[in-house]
This record gives sequence, C-alpha cells and structure tokens, in this order.
Amino acid sequence: MPDELTLLRRVNPVPASDLRYQDGPLDHEAERRLRHLVRSGTPARRTRHVRRWAWSLTAAGAVAAVAATLLLSGPATTPAVAAPRPLTVRAGSSPLPLRELADRVAAAHGSLPLRQGTHVQTWSLGLSSGPGSRPPITLPEERVVRWRADGSHTELVVATDPRHPGRPVITDADGAPRTVEDGHVLSRKTYWPSWSDAPPQAQPPHTAAALHAYLAEIDTTTTMKTLELVGAVSELLDNWTLGSREEAALVRVLADAKGLRPVGAVTDRLGRPGQAYVYDDAAHAGRGMLILDPVTGAVLGLESTATRADREYGLKAGEVLSYRAWMR
Repeated sequence: MPDELTLLRRVNPVPASDLRYQDGPLDHEAERRLRHLVRSGTPARRTRHVRRWAWSLTAAGAVAAVAATLLLSGPATTPAVAAPRPLTVRAGSSPLPLRELADRVAAAHGSLPLRQGTHVQTWSLGLSSGPGSRPPITLPEERVVRWRADGSHTELVVATDPRHPGRPVITDADGAPRTVEDGHVLSRKTYWPSWSDAPPQAQPPHTAAALHAYLAEIDTTTTMKTLELVGAVSELLDNWTLGSREEAALVRVLADAKGLRPVGAVTDRLGRPGQAYVYDDAAHAGRGMLILDPVTGAVLGLESTATRADREYGLKAGEVLSYRAWMR
C-alpha cells in the first residue's frame, strides 16, 4: 500500500505550472507580516510611524541632494519639500469626551456599509545626517486598494501632496529618491484571489468586545496599551473602510481604553472637521493625535509628532513625523 508521501505526490497539490505558486512580488499584507518577522521583537506600530527614518546613508545622501535642488530652485518649489505643520486645536473649542461621542454615534444608527479596501493619503518624514545634510523632507503618497468579488484586488499608489496640487513631489518608492510630477503613478498592481480568516484581512466584527479582540490579534503583543491599540486601528483602516456599525464599535473600544485625552476641535489636512484625541509615546519622544469625525465617529487621521529635537537629523520638537488620512 502506498505511503502518505507517495499519495501526496500523486495528488500534486502545488503544481509548478500553476502561476499562483510561482515566485512574485509580495502583496501589502505579506510585506507587513514579513516586516513583523524580521523586526526581532520591535513593536510593529513603531515602524509604521517613522518608517522613513531607517534609510541607508546612500539613500539619505540622495534625498539631501534632491532637497538641495528644490530648495535652491526658487520659491515656487519650496512648499513641496516643507514638512507639514502640526495640526492645532481650534481656540475656544470644547473637547468632546470619547464616551459621549460613542453614545452619540450609537444612537445615530448610520447605514454606511463595510467595504474591504482602503483609500489613504500619507505623509512621512525623510531624514538625513552628516556633513552637508539638508532639512527633513516630506514624502507624500496616496494609496487606493479595491477588492473584487472573486477575492482578487488592485493597489494603486500615487505620489501626490494635496496641500500643494500641481507642485513636484519627492518620492523614494523605488529606492532612488527623486522628484516626480504631482499625480505620478508609483505602482499599479493586481493581486491573485486570496482569503484569510486572520486580522486584518478577516472581516472586522461590529460589536465592541469582538472588535477589541480582533485588534488585539492584529497587535500580537502581550498587553495592548494605547500606543499598540492605535497602531492596530491604523492597520485595520489600511485594509478596510468601516461601515456605520463597525465605526460605532470602534469608538466604543477607544472610549473604553481610557488612554486618549480629548483636546478639542481641529480641521484635518483634507479640510474635514474633527475632534482630536492625543496620547504620549514617552519611550520614543513622540506624541500621537487621533482625529475622529464628531458626527459619525469615523477615524479621519492619525498624526505623530516629535516631542524632542534631534540635532543630528535636523529634527525640531513638534515636527510632524508622519500623518495618515483615511477616506471613503
């Protein structure tokens, strides 16, 4: 009687001729998991917030040269390399406690549907050090991920800065920092059908308790504190556009965490009104600000700023390290 190995070979479950099993580029979910494995215990959230810090000296030098070209080419191009200013709370505005917002959202009974995929704009800070280094440079991108009924999905990444439409944009997407035109397509990919029952690809639940467990599975640390919770929320929103029920559950999870301090009303980087909630990351000399829609509870943006200057990199206290703006 043939043994199990012989039977398996006959079945041939992974044929070499099947394109699904051949080598190819990783999708964004596989890249995220790979980064998590190679970080040797470094929290996943930290890399996301300052992902541009760990450049090689060669790449940093190239960016410094690009910055020099733009900074010296005239006042019209200067805004393209300037770091975003930190968001400021509107003077005289009243902070909205998260529990009050959660009650408001739950009572509204919105009807927006849950959708797999995301539309997000990001700003991250590129830093260089050493002789002749230039000021920090902002690297803005926009990413749109759409899933199809058959489980396949597309990903479009564009270099764009909505603060200065039509101005040149600096990118390092291909490992060679350079300037491109606003709206330049950095990548356009289509991925094979895939399914997973693990967060963040698994469908998020719409009750607070179940969603908290879902976020804890994304984070994978032993204790999910405020920093880790916000990082898991960011990972969730990079994969899903939440519906009304999921948004209500998420606001309740954030309110129950008790680690976010309401500070008042802000206008986010896309001109949308929001309520700001801040938290400290003392271990990394940073501060985070989560911006929520005061009506629907939707997470509009996440800003990370430095609370301490770093002379080696020309980083000033209060400078924006990264920003993410999610859209429907």
